[in-house]
Formats: sequence, structure tokens, C-alpha cells
Amino acid sequence: MEINSYTHDHIYVLQMSGRFDAVSAQEVLDWLDSHLDVRPACLVVNLGLVSFMDSLALAVMVKAMKHCREQDGNLHLCCLNPSVQILFELTRLDRAFDIFATEEEAINAFTVLHPDM
Repeated sequence: MEINSYTHDHIYVLQMSGRFDAVSAQEVLDWLDSHLDVRPACLVVNLGLVSFMDSLALAVMVKAMKHCREQDGNLHLCCLNPSVQILFELTRLDRAFDIFATEEEAINAFTVLHPDM
């Protein structure tokens, strides 16, 4: 898996590509631990180029979402490809996460919640 990130007005944007599974989960956890020690913790995760996710990857996303919310922020997902979208629907996690069609929409949703950003 490849991970790229940037910030947009105090919003972290994480772009991943490849397989998000048990092999790459620790790399994502390490990134989260080193970047999300802020308040509010606002994170956009672009899954558009993720070809596969397993249950451990889902657990990492749930953990990240909980952490962001504990830090008065949130985690927004975006650009889910059809197979990843189906995974979120089958597990009903699509009801727990805020999911957006584009990265821009996911970022802009934070500016509505936190206008000072």
C-alpha cells in the first residue's frame, strides 16, 4: 500500500492506494498516531485507489473515527470504489461514517462544522 497525505486548513487528507489489509494496517495506524494528536482532529480518508480492504482495515478506520470524535473532530471517507462501497454497506458501516463522493466535498463538510478552519 502507498500512503500520501497533505493538510488543507488544519484538515488532514490521507490518500491510500493498493491493498488495505493486515499487512498495511500497522503503517496506517502509525500514520494516525503521529498526525492526529490535535484538537479538533479532522481527517479525510480518500479510498478511491484502494483495491481491497479486509476486516482489520475496517477496524483501523473505526478506531480512527472514534479517535477523531474524541478530539472534537471527525473522519470523512471519500471516493469509495464500488467494491469498497459494498464492503461498507454489507457491514453497515456506511451508517457510521460520513461518506462523500469527492475529496473536495469531504473537506468542505468540515468547513461547515468548523467555520474557523
